[in-house]
Amino acid sequence: MSTRAAASPPAGRGDVPRGPGGTWPPPGTSAAGEDLSDLSEEEQHDVSVVPADVLPGGTVAAGPAPRAAELGPKARLWPSLAAVYRAQLSRARVARIPLLFVATFQSIGIMILMRGVVDGGDEARAVVAGSSVLVVAFVALNLLAQYFGQLRASGGLDHYATLPVPPAAVVLGAAGAYASFTVPGTVVTAVFGCVLFGLPLAHLWVLAAVIPLAGAALAGLGAALGLLAPRPELATLLGQLGMSAALLLGVLPAERMPEAVRLARDLLPSTYGVEAFARTFAHGPDWAFVLGDLAVCGVVGVLSLAVATWAYRRAAVR
Repeated sequence: MSTRAAASPPAGRGDVPRGPGGTWPPPGTSAAGEDLSDLSEEEQHDVSVVPADVLPGGTVAAGPAPRAAELGPKARLWPSLAAVYRAQLSRARVARIPLLFVATFQSIGIMILMRGVVDGGDEARAVVAGSSVLVVAFVALNLLAQYFGQLRASGGLDHYATLPVPPAAVVLGAAGAYASFTVPGTVVTAVFGCVLFGLPLAHLWVLAAVIPLAGAALAGLGAALGLLAPRPELATLLGQLGMSAALLLGVLPAERMPEAVRLARDLLPSTYGVEAFARTFAHGPDWAFVLGDLAVCGVVGVLSLAVATWAYRRAAVR
């Protein structure tokens, strides 16, 4: 379809010929001043329309801005946490069962050795409680530090970064799976220790609170060590040192330690879980102190998991 477009004289020219009434361009000429008298009327009407934006001073009406593509809903924490927990638990069940036996037999062997030194009383309670929590430290601290160290070195964090999973879900899911994996070994160690030292079995149910709280504290520390270590070998070394600290400071009776070592013992996250469990072996336990130790252990667990989440974000963006 042919279209007529009004034109204005080109800018920057002096006197230009105009048609009757001052119209421009004059009849029979084009906007460029070309003579169109030799063209037929049909050919003169068959002209191209020049877009306004290529003419001097031309403007184009702005159209509506295209709408941005809507993203899907943000992944929620608890469903993501449950998915990571199930995946990590199935992985740990297959790959970590031999190491769980090692951790259990190690704690049982320590109690057998200490049986020749400790007869009973508060020292026996400390040995049994410390050996039981040592199983949690071996798996949740040592193995989790190695796992995150290898995950960072192999580029596995890039895989999690591409998933619509919050960083807290990755850390909490892995920590919860490794802590849950220690339940059988911890229970077996506690029962064996109570039988070996003649301690009551009535309050072993408190392990239902000690294992998750101490496990969260130790797992958060292990994850932070693995994520902050620049090399996987260093992450393994730090995990081994942390487990050794839990062994020396948790199993050995605190009354026989120097004052400086006692202060270091108070800084270990598993100490308060050991203290809470050891108090339950007394005749008529003071449950206020037990709950206080568990509360401190829970606060330390929250702080260590928060540090581990920050370390995960830091390692994932590098």
